[in-house]
Amino acid sequence: MGRRLLVVLAAALLHAPVDASGQLTVAAASDLQNVMPAIAERYEKATGQKVSISFGSSGQFYSQIQNGAPFDLFLSADESYVKLLVDAGHAVGSTVVPYASGRLAIWSRRDRGLNLSRGLPGLVDPQVRRIAIANPDHAPYGRAAVDALRKSGVYDQVRSRLVLGENVAQAAQFAHTGNADAAVIALSLTRTPAMLAAGTSVEVPPDSYAVIRQSGVVLTRAPDKERARQFLAFLTSGDIAALLASSGFGAPR
Repeated sequence: MGRRLLVVLAAALLHAPVDASGQLTVAAASDLQNVMPAIAERYEKATGQKVSISFGSSGQFYSQIQNGAPFDLFLSADESYVKLLVDAGHAVGSTVVPYASGRLAIWSRRDRGLNLSRGLPGLVDPQVRRIAIANPDHAPYGRAAVDALRKSGVYDQVRSRLVLGENVAQAAQFAHTGNADAAVIALSLTRTPAMLAAGTSVEVPPDSYAVIRQSGVVLTRAPDKERARQFLAFLTSGDIAALLASSGFGAPR
């Protein structure tokens, strides 16, 4: 981000009313675990504003926000949840910002000895006994994984081997700990230091699943909506977009 935008943000925050908590509370999709702490750190350094982040599946956050969960911002891995919250009056429609598109990858521990070069069709190999994905009922990466498996023609063959995580980060953990032989998860999570050290990955072709459109929005219950909106402006600035790209995300679509 340019120096001018940093100065503008800092100046605006100096004159913004401060809520009792003294920080922004963000509900963030699990695929952001590897990059969101760095984004929050940069934001805090630029503005002096503290950011508290909770990670989870977008569908679960959608339900929690409907029931009054105390978040200022929602960064969803599925834009449809953001639209539903806006329609229900739980989010401010004028603040909706697309910030990235998600990308899928297959990951496996090196000690499993799997050859991932065949991509999804390789998962029919008998030695792949358990395949971790996020729960497609409420996690967009789970739905994308099922979509990709269907389009590759192997879903019926591997369906009985699927192990469902509550979110995409838990699916990654299943494979990392050896409780699954492979995982179809967010590319961003395969780039964490722990996953890079323990395993190998191959990206799933983006044209083999529906686009994972990710959006952020200010929630209606946020006590300082302008300050929350400024965080979304920071999230879509040039430097942060480059950081997201290097962390395994596609450009907003």
